[in-house]
Amino acid sequence: MARIARLTYYPVKGCAGTSVPAAEVTPAGLAHDRVFQVVAPDGDFRSQRRHPLLAAVRPRVLGDRLALTAPGFEDLEVHIRRDGPRHPASTFSWQGEGIHQGAEAAEWFSDLLKAPSALVGVAPDHERVTSGETPGTAAFADGHALLVTSESSLDSLNERIAAGQGEPVPMDRFRPNIVISGWPEPHREDDVREMAVGTAKLGYAKQCVRCTVPMVDQETGAKAGPEPVRTLATYRRHPDGGVTFGMKAAVLRAGQVAVGDAVIVHSWAGPSPSTAAAEPPLTATARRPAESA
Repeated sequence: MARIARLTYYPVKGCAGTSVPAAEVTPAGLAHDRVFQVVAPDGDFRSQRRHPLLAAVRPRVLGDRLALTAPGFEDLEVHIRRDGPRHPASTFSWQGEGIHQGAEAAEWFSDLLKAPSALVGVAPDHERVTSGETPGTAAFADGHALLVTSESSLDSLNERIAAGQGEPVPMDRFRPNIVISGWPEPHREDDVREMAVGTAKLGYAKQCVRCTVPMVDQETGAKAGPEPVRTLATYRRHPDGGVTFGMKAAVLRAGQVAVGDAVIVHSWAGPSPSTAAAEPPLTATARRPAESA
């Protein structure tokens, strides 16, 4: 049976995640996930695409405090502002405002990234409608509430990387929220259309088209390409460009999830696992095209 193998939320967009044994699933995803983001003066979000060092920042939510650590920098702990002065904030096509988290946090990230920056949090009146087959909402995630991957998908990828004399990559390169074990076929998450995890229910939004972030070492914040993107390009190309790994999901019902919880799929786009065993494995060309992330 498929089960949850790992749960991770990322308090500050682009920074390191926190793996937990259990989590609350809110309409916008796991509690505390991407509820803060670092932005430029005009509100444009800063990410590992341009600032890979963000990966080395370790944020921790400690009740009403946010703790920040990074190699070579003095630790910082600030009071979380749930409301207050607004600052422009944008994430791709979404544009709005966030709550400015103060001068100390702004100075800390500005010094770290060597670029004028501010830290903003999700505002109480935050509104965002996400796209895809199942619409939903999200905080400051790239586009959707949750990113779901599976161990079998990573195992298959790493087998291909090793066959090409490359170094296998860890799952954290893909920064998923939910990792699922127990599916024998790789990329089975692509075919899920509705599933229950714990007491929550999730709906498929779209495949995740990857950018350059998987080529960043998530421990050091250093660029470490060309894998895994080079190998993904040999069998996971998206028709509109880029490569895919993982599935983006919307929250249909909030609830609680824990590592070890069974994953019950209520609706598949393709054959169910019971019939798939008698059929050839799905190939990249046999899968339905995903929408652009």
